[in-house]
Amino acid sequence: MNVLTSFCNNPANWFFIKLAISLIYMVGMITFVSVFALFAIWLERKISAWAQDRLGPMETGGFHGWLQTVADMLKLLLKEDIIPDAVDRPLFKLAPYIVFASSFAAFATLPFAANLIGTDLNIGIYYIVAISSLVVIAIIMAGWASNNKWSLFGAMRSASQMISYEVPVALALLIPILMAGSLSMQDLVSVQAGGFWNWTIFGGGGFKLPFTVVALPFTVLAFLIYFWASLAEVNRCPFDLPEGESEIIGFHVEYSAMRFGMFFFAEFANMFLVSGVAVALFLGGWYAPLPFLEVSAETSPVLHNIIGAFWFISKSVILVAVQMWLRWTLPRFRVDQLMHVCWKVFLPFSLANILIVSLLVVLFNQ
Repeated sequence: MNVLTSFCNNPANWFFIKLAISLIYMVGMITFVSVFALFAIWLERKISAWAQDRLGPMETGGFHGWLQTVADMLKLLLKEDIIPDAVDRPLFKLAPYIVFASSFAAFATLPFAANLIGTDLNIGIYYIVAISSLVVIAIIMAGWASNNKWSLFGAMRSASQMISYEVPVALALLIPILMAGSLSMQDLVSVQAGGFWNWTIFGGGGFKLPFTVVALPFTVLAFLIYFWASLAEVNRCPFDLPEGESEIIGFHVEYSAMRFGMFFFAEFANMFLVSGVAVALFLGGWYAPLPFLEVSAETSPVLHNIIGAFWFISKSVILVAVQMWLRWTLPRFRVDQLMHVCWKVFLPFSLANILIVSLLVVLFNQ
């Protein structure tokens, strides 16, 4: 113990200590994202079965076929990795890794609990928006390298869609940023402490009455714009044109085995990511809906973080389930409808929302 204490107290060893903590956190996040992706695939099968009045997987693993997704993942691992002759092999191989890396890197600043975050950057939300945009590059790379006109068509659809919808997403996220006065994910969550009535979606976000009553319609509108636009960012229905199965099959049509599995894996990781951002900025983050459901950090710091992570993950999973529910409920937009919603509906409402909330923040701060 004395040797360990002296090692930790030596400033020369701080780099190695931070590196070890980062590696441990990275392994933990990879494990969490992997387990969540398996669970989410099973959950989507069950939700689709519920929507279509059937049972879904019931056999493999016993209780409601919980091992079916694990069996499918093992199948992808064991399948032959087929690469067509005419593809651009370096780009074709690199695209799935970039998709996975950009999706995973965004989790570095996602706050699961008060002290459970990879890095609390002072521009945390800006980092998430920026690093997740690399997915567009990988999708274009996959479509172009496949040497297939339908893959390229899907990639171009995805690029135009994701770049367009990044604008209303960023504008909607400015509302909680304006209210909290910070880009740090920890700060954006901390101002929502004290119960659900202090959450940003209900006009809280560090403000009290009468600001809450006046700002309520505009904070709800910001959340709805963000949530709907985020569906386009992760290619989910009704904005799933890049993967339209009935039309073009998608940008990953030439991929097989685990390379296809990495695209599939990244999609569910991104679903949790956009839901986690919504929870952190609008729905109280790791705070419980009612204060008595929490454990204070002074009483038990470890239990405080465990309970906080439970609430954060639970809220995020509920939003992921809503995304799945919408997929099996709504029809797919046409391309012109998709662009109309972005530029002529979401964008003007987002700009007007920012102007109104900015004015309210200035007035009530004074």
